[in-house]
Amino acid sequence: MSDAVFFDTLRQALWAAVTVSAPLLAVALAMGLAIGLLQALTSVQEMTLTFVPKVGAMLIVFWVSMTFMTGTLVSFLTDRIIPLIAGS
Repeated sequence: MSDAVFFDTLRQALWAAVTVSAPLLAVALAMGLAIGLLQALTSVQEMTLTFVPKVGAMLIVFWVSMTFMTGTLVSFLTDRIIPLIAGS
């Protein structure tokens, strides 16, 4: 395998990782900002208030976007990794 093929495959793998993780990270960021604003406005500094809603929202988004994530990973594997393994 040449360096160009290796780095191109690595670039595509990193892009697939970013694409798959973006919905979860965006929801975690939005929930963190919303909960932080709520805590600043009400002066309630409870640790479970930051953790439980954020995890719940991330689980919901993960469940909703699971087909998108699976499709992205499967297409990366079938288009890029399997042909490299097969030697084409």
